[in-house]
Amino acid sequence: MALPRTYETQNCSIARALEVVGDRWTMLVLRTAFEGIRRFDDYQDRLGVARNVLTDRLSRLCDEGLLRRVRYQERPDRYEYRLTRKGVELWPVMMTLMMWGDRHYAPDGPPLLVTHADCGGALTEDLTCGSCGVRLGPKDVETRPGPGA
Repeated sequence: MALPRTYETQNCSIARALEVVGDRWTMLVLRTAFEGIRRFDDYQDRLGVARNVLTDRLSRLCDEGLLRRVRYQERPDRYEYRLTRKGVELWPVMMTLMMWGDRHYAPDGPPLLVTHADCGGALTEDLTCGSCGVRLGPKDVETRPGPGA
């Protein structure tokens, strides 16, 4: 039996948030957006997701204001998907979830290393640089394959 997509009977902010980002393809689309991917075909290549599923998730993320659709070509019209401020606000959640997954489900080490672009220090659990201590955001970091890649 499939779980409902909405939780109208629950007065809970976690339930409301899960209505928007609570399925795996949505989270993977967001992860990919944070990696700098913007175009439909690039999302599809990176994720290996069916076109109809990707279309649905991108449309939902745009409808919810986490991504915005921006035309980059005319004749034919082609669009890319860019994170909005609301979408960028999910970065701490994504990084915290990634680090939790690294601790519990990456026996060979993290598949992805996130480091401070300025000094190379590792992202810490409190989302600061492990070397210089500055608070980090998505524009402050670089990623590269880790030992578990």
